[in-house]
Amino acid sequence: MTTTANTVPTVEHGATVFIPLNKLKKHPKNARKTPHSEASIEAKAASIAAKGILQNLVVEPETDAAGEPTGFYLVSIGEGRRQAQMLRAKRKEIKKTEPIRCVIDTANDAAEISLDENVTREDLHPADQFERFRELSEDRGWGAEEIAARFGVTAQFVKQRMRLGAVSPKLMQVYRDGGLTLNQLMAFAITDDHARQEHVYENLPYNRDPSIIRRDLTKMNVPATDRCAVFVGAQAYTEAGGTIIRDLFTEDRGGFFEDPALLDRLAVEKLEGIAAEVQQAEGWKWTAAYLDFPHAHGMRRAYWHPVELSEEDATAYDAAQDELEHLNAEWKDADTDLPDEVDARLAELEAEIKRIDAKRHAFDPDDIASGGVFVVVAHDGGVRIERGFIRAEDEAPEPELEETEGGETVIDGVRVNGDGEILDSDGADEGDELPEAEPEEDAGDAGKPLSDALIRDLTAHRTLGLRLALGEQPDMALIAVVHALAAQTYYRGGSTANCLEISPTSNYLAAHADGIEDTAAAKMLADRHAGWAADMPRDVADLWDFVAGLDHASLMALLAHCASLTVNAVKLPWESSKRRAHETADKLATAVTLDMTAHWTATVRSYLGRVTKAHILAAVRDALGDEAAEQIAGKKKVEMAEAAEQLLAGTGWLPPALRTECPAWLDQHADTFALDTVAPAPSQEVLIAVEI
Repeated sequence: MTTTANTVPTVEHGATVFIPLNKLKKHPKNARKTPHSEASIEAKAASIAAKGILQNLVVEPETDAAGEPTGFYLVSIGEGRRQAQMLRAKRKEIKKTEPIRCVIDTANDAAEISLDENVTREDLHPADQFERFRELSEDRGWGAEEIAARFGVTAQFVKQRMRLGAVSPKLMQVYRDGGLTLNQLMAFAITDDHARQEHVYENLPYNRDPSIIRRDLTKMNVPATDRCAVFVGAQAYTEAGGTIIRDLFTEDRGGFFEDPALLDRLAVEKLEGIAAEVQQAEGWKWTAAYLDFPHAHGMRRAYWHPVELSEEDATAYDAAQDELEHLNAEWKDADTDLPDEVDARLAELEAEIKRIDAKRHAFDPDDIASGGVFVVVAHDGGVRIERGFIRAEDEAPEPELEETEGGETVIDGVRVNGDGEILDSDGADEGDELPEAEPEEDAGDAGKPLSDALIRDLTAHRTLGLRLALGEQPDMALIAVVHALAAQTYYRGGSTANCLEISPTSNYLAAHADGIEDTAAAKMLADRHAGWAADMPRDVADLWDFVAGLDHASLMALLAHCASLTVNAVKLPWESSKRRAHETADKLATAVTLDMTAHWTATVRSYLGRVTKAHILAAVRDALGDEAAEQIAGKKKVEMAEAAEQLLAGTGWLPPALRTECPAWLDQHADTFALDTVAPAPSQEVLIAVEI
């Protein structure tokens, strides 16, 4: 029997009635004393709005002290649904008098049935919930937002349940049977590929941590933080048909690009487009696009040289500089943001000054006509353009050979026989024994060249004399050494352009540390190298005069730069015999008071993501103490590394391999020098700065 409570003064037990919402009250015997959460009430309100009240409220008539009905009803079961309808009435979605279907219960104790409703019920298994959400999407075509609205939850909540519902049925059954935890199931949900999920599950090691599962599922994919992914961009990749795998349950930093081959192709195509623009704009003979810089190119490199600005450019530069200074002075005390037109003008002036400044240096037209450019992906996902490389076939031609009688050849004044053996001036092999006495010659032979054997003899004595004299003149020895180093550092064939047998060798560090060439330190070194190259003469024959003409400070600076390029402190596992070299590197670091905090920071990429959890905790403990380490001790490896990166930021912490000991001479003069040392780790002997 269904009726309306307003028209029936007394209603029998078990009757279904419609009672106005404003006539319902919470029963004082309701078992739930902890209020419903706002999220729970929101969810119930959304569900009722979409589907109506699916379960009747259970109520009993309220009576006054005399036992007479008050006209109100107390809700024993369904208080949450009553509050949800009250919320809807407050929002003007329904009237306060909205009829609510209720069941009258005057036989049972209200406290008991309220408790019974919450004790004897069994929640839906999470796996069933996941699959039902997925079915709503697949069978009815509802999106996450629509489903979320009907259940009063967030779209992200629905997306997560739908993703879990899409996990392989085989793994879902393992989860139902207790063989997988929810966190492990969430890790498998990073991909929709059931075969891949099952393969990873069947090959899991003893350690089934969710991070291990995610790692194995994504090891063939490219993280969105990868330089090529950043360079191409997610939009271009997806527009080309690529798929990005997203982890809805952890911070995935943009997801994973599923098709590495497509990503590489798009990156190369973009690089080739940039290379074509550079070639068209600058006129280089060739350009080449690479994902990684080809270190083994074997080419000579030319550098730009200073160029005087044209009168027109110089005038434009001065005008832009004057206007920029005027605007900055006019608005420097402004309390509010700059007007849009002023801000735009400042940007235009800065761009104009930068454009003209770029004209102050340029490559020689001959180098551009015969040289080329490498365009590669930079470490941070930008583009890296390296100019001025000359291929061997584009170099100036070698000296032409002069044929003489008897099948002999003259190369740069040196006579060679048909077998390639060097001959003396008389046509005899250099290996032939010298005659006991020089034959008498006619006075008319005075112009005949001296024999090679005699030339060797004379120049050997000259070499001895030079060694003796140079050893007595340190200043000139410095010039000679700098010339020898600079000739081989900056010029093709420079080893033959000096008489000191000194051979500088420079190890390519990029082969040992990915991305090192894109660091700030590498940029500073490259700028310093290019600066010297721009000042040097184009012809190595003029280098001696250039070096000899340098003042003492410049000469020492060039020596220091050339010497610095030969430093090799890289430790390789198979080079145990180089232990003494590494000890020397430590002494050199101490001598130059190397401060690696200026060039290196502990991040997930540089260190924390490449060591064990124990090493991560040791780093935090070393820098910040035991309490800080304990805060992250319970985290998973990835989360711990990310948290440690934030904690170590700004502390100046360095691993032992990068630390520099305090020089002994500094301890002896502690009263003379003021020191500023790294504070976070007392055991860390790192010198930051020395000021007199």
